[in-house]
Amino acid sequence: MKTAIVILNWNGKELMKRFLKNVITHSQHCAEIIIADNASTDGSAQFLKENFPALKIIPFSENYGFAGGYNKALKEINAEYYILLNSDVEVSEKWIEPVIEMMEADPGIVCCQPKIKSWHNKELFEHAGGAGGFIDNYGYPFCRGRIFLTLEKDDGQYNDAKEIFWATGACMFIRSKVFHEMNGFDEQFFAHMEEIDLCWRMQNKGYKIYCIPESEVFHVGGGTLPKNNPGKTYLNFRNNLMMIHKNLPSSALPSVFFVRLILDGIAGIKFLFEGGFWDCMAVVKAHFYFYRHYSKRKKIRNEVQQNIKHHNKKNIYPRSIVVNYFIKGKKYFSQLNFRK
Repeated sequence: MKTAIVILNWNGKELMKRFLKNVITHSQHCAEIIIADNASTDGSAQFLKENFPALKIIPFSENYGFAGGYNKALKEINAEYYILLNSDVEVSEKWIEPVIEMMEADPGIVCCQPKIKSWHNKELFEHAGGAGGFIDNYGYPFCRGRIFLTLEKDDGQYNDAKEIFWATGACMFIRSKVFHEMNGFDEQFFAHMEEIDLCWRMQNKGYKIYCIPESEVFHVGGGTLPKNNPGKTYLNFRNNLMMIHKNLPSSALPSVFFVRLILDGIAGIKFLFEGGFWDCMAVVKAHFYFYRHYSKRKKIRNEVQQNIKHHNKKNIYPRSIVVNYFIKGKKYFSQLNFRK
């Protein structure tokens, strides 16, 4: 088929028990469904063989994370469009067609996401993607419908198809040709932020990313690493530093990193005062990792920068989302002014 849905699984047997039939029901008419297994130890592979013998399974001998797992799996899959789908997502009827139709109509659109809402409360947007992802001037990500801890109720306020900065890895539609052209995800990220990095690199090549709200899915979230997990905190802060270092123009690096040292320091202190000692240590560890491996990251940056067509500035919030949210009280996307 033209479209392949690829679910990367790691110890997600219980999630697949709950959601896989739903995906098959609403997808098998127009897409092949493939499971890539990151060396699960919970009996996932046996469960799939016994209950879904018709599905193709790509097994791995070790856990390569989100980035490495998808890179390895997609090399083995022949399709024009990939849909990277988390195992903790409930899809809806005709969730594929409007997105593929939009991408077919405009070859410049290479990556999309549907509207992502909370499975726990289906009136609310969900943390992982909302109605499309953005970042601020200092590399902090947020979404239409979700800024930090504030989840908006979906009243149709973001029902327009809109160009965005990043599409969520929980449900990402991407042209296979472009995924491989960009050499896929940065495997050093392992998990978290790799989809934002890929979207940034694609935009720096002149490609467009869109949210198509006509398609709607519901995400559980925290299926692999729950919230308030120091490991997740570490990956988020470390990978974000690697991402902005790789993709920003040279002229912006000194000022952005100076501000990040201050803001990340404040975040660490906030964790500490809220009883999150190990989250605080995770922020410190993330910064030390980045500076300790700076020479390696500089080499990677140079390789990426050589292939940049132009530094994308669209859909980057030209101010600090941290200041606007925590100090100015702007909790909703509609309150933000993207004009300089």
